[in-house]
Amino acid sequence: MSGFDAIAVGRRVLAAEAEALEAQAKGLDASFAEAVDLLFAAKGRIICTGMGKSGHVARKIAATFASTGSPAFFVHPAEASHGDLGMITQDDVIVGLSKSGEGRELADILAYAKRFSIPLIALTADRTSALGAAATVVLALAASAEATAEVNTPTTSTTLQIALGDALAVALLERRGFKPQDFRVFHPGGKLGAMLRTVGDLMHGADELPLVGAATPMKDALLVMTEKRWGIVGVTGADGALTGAITDGDLRRHIEGLMSHTAGEVMTAGPKKTVPSAMLASEALALMSDPAPAVTVLFVVDGGKPVGILHVHDILRAGVM
Repeated sequence: MSGFDAIAVGRRVLAAEAEALEAQAKGLDASFAEAVDLLFAAKGRIICTGMGKSGHVARKIAATFASTGSPAFFVHPAEASHGDLGMITQDDVIVGLSKSGEGRELADILAYAKRFSIPLIALTADRTSALGAAATVVLALAASAEATAEVNTPTTSTTLQIALGDALAVALLERRGFKPQDFRVFHPGGKLGAMLRTVGDLMHGADELPLVGAATPMKDALLVMTEKRWGIVGVTGADGALTGAITDGDLRRHIEGLMSHTAGEVMTAGPKKTVPSAMLASEALALMSDPAPAVTVLFVVDGGKPVGILHVHDILRAGVM
């Protein structure tokens, strides 16, 4: 097409939507905090609903809420009128999306919310619309033209809806004190799930631990070191706490008369690098990679006592990078 510049169009659209997002951020007011309060206080689920493009966005917002620990699902407005209203309870909160706020398909959900006093959060461009008037809280979309002004298809408005949904979800998870360990429960698969696995998920347990007491002759300590095949042996005190470790480097330093020593005499006291079982595997990998010094094996220690052992290969096989 003569004179058509795809890059220029793309930049124009992105600039328009970025400008709208900036306006949305600047215009955020107390109603946003009220919406977060409603979501936080809900005893039931978050019900997201909308028609057309707003419906697609509502599905995404519901998925984001659910993945961050807030039970949520999408209810199609048309299906709601044919029985799915029964999925919504008085303990729930409804998040309704519609740029105009006048979609007739929403009428039955609005009436249902009013009848049973179900809190309703509206994401709409028109506070005076049917949706805005029925809402407990209105999050008004910033006054911005669609990126396709000539045909007015939803573009900028749906970007604002998505961003507001993300903002609500993040504010809610932070208020709830949602942690990466909690997030892992909802993301067990794929790269994200791997990054959220803990040391306890990947470690080898007590039956594979290479441990000896401080008074153990080095002959016996070497047998344990060889049998367990970790290239290291931990040394424990009378109370079972990890007091030291013996590595190849310790063996070389004591090569003369090695067999005349005990494990306690050869060990390096107080291993600098141990990890708790609750630590994220990604954090353990970073600790292993730290050149002060870099290691390939870590003892897993809870309450001062070794409960497992972790090799760098265990982390890499799990997909943690």
